[in-house]
Amino acid sequence: MSVYGTLFLTGAMAAARAEDRATAQEFLQEAETAASRLGADANHMWTAFGPTNVAIHRVAAAGELGDVQVALDLGPQVDTSSLPVERRVRHGLEVARALSAWNRTDDALAAVLEAEQLAPEQVRHHYMSRNLVLGWVRGTRGRPSRPIADLAERLRVV
Repeated sequence: MSVYGTLFLTGAMAAARAEDRATAQEFLQEAETAASRLGADANHMWTAFGPTNVAIHRVAAAGELGDVQVALDLGPQVDTSSLPVERRVRHGLEVARALSAWNRTDDALAAVLEAEQLAPEQVRHHYMSRNLVLGWVRGTRGRPSRPIADLAERLRVV
């Protein structure tokens, strides 16, 4: 059931990136059905599949589809504490991306810094964190704030 549901999550993200909203929603619904049948979060076959991972993918798909408000409405409500660190960090970066899209840079920075506390290497090498920080640095007149400059240095984007 975990592998089956994970395949639908992967398909939902591919559909969202292709801007196919209907397919993304259909696949997310099928994954949610599989998660309900599974009954709880689990890490069978290293999938981290369950209701929480489906919720994380709803946030990520909303972000990919440009539904920033949906991502912001859903994202902070998802409790990822029972999931593997990789999933928790990725969700934090998705929330940061949505916050940044609404020019809530301080909140987005806080989300990235929280993710960095969990897995510094993952944040340092993840395209999403690097793109966010690079955008903040380039979008700042003059010098960026000390926390952004320090993060940019740790990520080696400047």
